[in-house]
This record gives sequence, C-alpha cells and structure tokens, in this order.
Amino acid sequence: MARGRVTATVLTTERLILRRIVPDDLDPHMALLNTPAVMQHLGGVQPRSAIAAKHEAARAGFAAEGFGFMMMEERATGEIVGHCGLRRAAHPLYPVPNDHEIGWLVREDRWRRGYALEAMRAVVDWGFAVIGAPHIVAITCEANVGSWRLMERLGMERRRDLDFPDSPENRGERPDLNHNIVFAITRQQWTGRS
Repeated sequence: MARGRVTATVLTTERLILRRIVPDDLDPHMALLNTPAVMQHLGGVQPRSAIAAKHEAARAGFAAEGFGFMMMEERATGEIVGHCGLRRAAHPLYPVPNDHEIGWLVREDRWRRGYALEAMRAVVDWGFAVIGAPHIVAITCEANVGSWRLMERLGMERRRDLDFPDSPENRGERPDLNHNIVFAITRQQWTGRS
C-alpha cells in the first residue's frame, strides 16, 4: 500500500477498503478498470485525460462536501479491485443535478464475487447516516442489466420520471447506450428495510 493511503480510508467492509483517490491511482485505474469489458456500458475505454478529470472531481468533492468516488481495495491483497462512491449527480442532462448519486465498477477478474454489492451497501449506509442524503439515485443504461439488477438488490426502485436520453457525444454512436434509466431509494426506505 502506498504511503498516505491509510489516512485516506473512508469505509471498510468485510473484504474491502474504500479510500479516497490519490494521484498515483491513475495508472492502476487505466490498466485495471478502464478496459473494454469494464467500460462496455459506460461509453467504452476513456482517454487518460477523462479518467484524470474524474479523479480530480472526486478529490474536489471530498474537499468541498466530504464525499466523492473512491477506490476499492481488496483487504486480503491490497489490490485495487474497483471504483465506487457517492457524488452529486454529474450528468449534464440529469433532471435533478443536486441529487446524491451512487456508482461503481469492478475490475473484470473480480466480477461475480459480490464486491459491488458489498461496497454499495456500505456507501448507501454512509450516504444516509453520515452525509445526510434525503434520497440516493443510481443511473445506468437499459442494456446494463447487471447494474440495474444490483440497484434492485439494494432496494432501489425504478424512477421512470427521472429517465433521460444521453447525447451521442457522451456515448459514441451506440444507440443501446443512449437512454439512461434511474433508480432511487429514500432514507426511510433504506432504514426501514428488513
């Protein structure tokens, strides 16, 4: 683990450390998470400058509001296995820009281990209990079945009234990625679940 990351820890789960993004995360992110398989439903592999901008936005979010996207480290190995977190809804066409939005991605060789669900349960708890979000949304495209199924497992409900089209420049020329669907959960729904 690189120097300084211990103090960057935000949340821990049984198998994961969720920590703030640090400058030396860019190279591993590019190699492990910015791959064709992982980015299939997210507009494809992104240029280094786009990932660097996302990292900067996450650091700025923590500085300004105390939350943002984080790196997921496997506790057993110390390896980066994903990227997840909570932020203000960032898509320029999303109808309610100040909503709290969760998101995640997991590197391909760690798929089907339950890491995304484990991380997002911790992030949603944190979002409601510590950050004070009144409700939390998650955005994906209809083609990303795995993503919206996880949203359902978190107890989130489809909010068709918040669905919105994407722009071709954000998703390339893939029409299957050109419609965003939204799921949401309120603090009351989360705390009242069994």
